Parts: sequence; C-alpha cells; structure tokens
Amino acid sequence: MNRLFRQIDNAPLVVFRIFLGFLLACETFGAILTGWVKSNLIDPKFTFSHIGMDWLQPLPGNGMYWYFATMGTLGLLVMAGYKYRWTLGLFTVLWAGAYFMQKTSYNNHYYLLLLVCLIMWFLPANRYASIDARQNPSIKKLTMPVWCAWVMIAQVSIVYFYASLAKFYPGWLDGTFTRDLLSHSVTSPALRTIMSQKWFYLFIAYAGIAFDLLVVPFLLFRRTRAIALIASVIFHIFNAITLQIGIFPFFALSFVVFFYPPETMRRLFLRKKPKVTEDISGYQEGKKVLYYFFIPYLVLQLLLPLRHYLIKGDVLWTEEGHRLSWRMMLRARTGNTDFRIIDKKTGGRLFYNFNTNLTRKQENGMETRPDMIWQMAHRIRKDFAKQGKDVAVYADANVSINGSPYKRLIDPNVDLAAARWDYFFHCDWVILYDEAGNVVR
Repeated sequence: MNRLFRQIDNAPLVVFRIFLGFLLACETFGAILTGWVKSNLIDPKFTFSHIGMDWLQPLPGNGMYWYFATMGTLGLLVMAGYKYRWTLGLFTVLWAGAYFMQKTSYNNHYYLLLLVCLIMWFLPANRYASIDARQNPSIKKLTMPVWCAWVMIAQVSIVYFYASLAKFYPGWLDGTFTRDLLSHSVTSPALRTIMSQKWFYLFIAYAGIAFDLLVVPFLLFRRTRAIALIASVIFHIFNAITLQIGIFPFFALSFVVFFYPPETMRRLFLRKKPKVTEDISGYQEGKKVLYYFFIPYLVLQLLLPLRHYLIKGDVLWTEEGHRLSWRMMLRARTGNTDFRIIDKKTGGRLFYNFNTNLTRKQENGMETRPDMIWQMAHRIRKDFAKQGKDVAVYADANVSINGSPYKRLIDPNVDLAAARWDYFFHCDWVILYDEAGNVVR
C-alpha cells in the first residue's frame, strides 16, 4: 500500500484537468447550440426524471439556457484552474441536476462525466498550470501521489470491462444489433453498402468486444501501449463519425494520459514544467481520502453493474438494473404503448391527450421502457386528480428488441397508477418470458 503514496510528476493530472474543463465547456455550450437543451428541457411540459426525483424539473422559460451557459463557463474556469474546487464542485452539482432531471435522452457518458467530476474534485489538479497556483504560490507543486493516477485507471477499467461483458448476448454476437445500428447511422449509400455486409458488421461486433476487454491491459504495458493507443484513436474516431455521440470519444481518449509515464506527458504538453525526481518519502499524502472515500467508491462501482444478476428476468428485456451498469449501445427497443384510463367512480373510460402533454421524443422513449411507462401512469393519475377524478391506469405495451417479434411488456390487468416501483427487485407487473417465448408465471 505504501507504493500508492509514492510521489510522481503530476503532469498527467494537470493535463487531464485542462482536457476535462475544455470538454465540459464543449458538452454544455454544444447542448445549447445543437438544440439538445431546447428539445429535452425547454419544449417538454415536464421531464421524466429519475424515479424518486420527480421534483427535479427544468427551470421555467429560457432558464435552462442560462443553466447550461453557467456550466459551460464553469468548465472554462476548471480548464484554467481558477478557484478549482469551487468551480468544479458547482459544475458537478449542476451537472448532477441536469443528469437526474431527464432520461428521455439517457446516455452513459453523462453518468461517466458525473463520476469523473466527482473524482477530480478530490484530486490536486490545480497545483500547476493554473490561476490558483499563480495567485497562491504556496499550493504550487510538481508532484502527486501515484494513487491519483491509479484511481482514474481503475474507474476507466471498470467502464471498459463491464461494457465488454454486457456484449456477450445473442443479439450482439450474431451481429444483429451492429448491423441495424450501422444501417441507421450512416447516410452515405456507398458506406452503407459496405457496412451492410455480414463480414463487416460481425467484425465491428467482435472488434468492439475485443477493444473493450483488452484496451486497458494493453495500455498498462509498455510493449503494447502504442498498439492500444492507435486502436483507441481509430475506435473512438470511428464512433465519433458514425454514431455522433458528442464528446464521449474524445473524453474516453483523454484517459490515456494516465497510462503513459508522467515524464512523457510533461515533455508533450508541459514543456516549461521543471523536471522532478520521484520522491519516495514516507509521507502518505491523501491517505484518508484514499481509504475512506476512493476505496469504498470503487467497491461500489464494481458492485453496481452486477445488481441486475440478482434481479429476476433478463435485463435486456426488463431494463431493471440497466442504468449505472455500463451497458452501452447494446440494443434497439421499438414498440408502442396504449393506456386505458378508467374513472373509478363511474367505470367509464377517459381520454388523455398525449400530443399536448408529451413531445414526440418523450413519447417514443416512454413507450418501450417499463420505468417510464410507470411514471407516465402516475402522471396521468395526478393530472386527473387535479380535475377531481380518481382513475386507474392500465398499459398495453408491446415491445421488440433488435427487431425480434413484438411481445407484451406490461401486465394489462395491473393498475400502474397504484402499483409500486421496486428499486432493488423485479416489478411483478413487467411480464417475463422463458427462452421459448412463453410467459413465466
């Protein structure tokens, strides 16, 4: 354990802070410029927040533009290293708010960004090449304990490992998902012709598994590091072009700085930074933070993606345990949901106008996901309660995974407005099927 406290050049952490701040600004200003904020947080009358956080709704009017502009400004301040812990801390809180506020456009890299900001808040990334160090020379330092780098390596290793593990299911292994994904992502007829070839989409499927499984081990060893770096650049640039997933490819590439020798990062990015000699003193910097925050944190990160194995049913179908588990770009869900709303007093059927209460994007996202269907049922009940009506809400939902035959997702005889959502176990109103396609009772 003493080796974790060995002092090394802090160039990787400083460089990563600069990259991170720049990417935070790109992500948040870009969300405004591309219309993401408008379509997800301004146009909707309400958002599908994470369950338990329904109170977390967008600011009225154009408030969310200012919200994201504030985050973009904070990102630039993090990049410059100005009042680092205050600016990064405030960004983390605001980003957590935006993350938990909506899940119509859920993306795993939003979650990863939140985790990395949390990690970076504890790390001394403002000791060099920062306004803080210039204004307060007493904090300036050329080194950091080696555990700072290993925490970041551990986090990215967890992401890649579970991303690889999640791909071992039939729809990925037979190329079904990658074929459909590429066919919908590529607009060029010539490229689409190539990418629709079986050899190509199978290659992409198995290359994805191999990359996620091997990239971290290859980056850790000097002899294979260059191969891993080249593969990373090709893999992430390919994803950036074909999938158009924002900053994530560049964000993932930025972790590479922690795998190379600190001296290499200093020579490449911080040439004016003085060379330092490793300090192998007995001073255990950050011992309490490492022991009492980061070790429990990493244990939790290792356990969270495993929770769906303890929940009854296939997570690919039920979505229970899907989030926070690095199950990235795995499946395409299509389907439709009709709600049957019954006035408990009269027994008559009531009408609810989705077109005026949901955007098309919200409706498409809600129709195939049990948690959002459940939330919609509760929203319908509340809306009718405002009219003085007590209603029961039943859902007839039919869903297909990766183009498979449609199957009923929700028990149509269960009043979802009165049903309970279970965070840790299977919700009985989500219908389960065996391998033969028969309903499991």
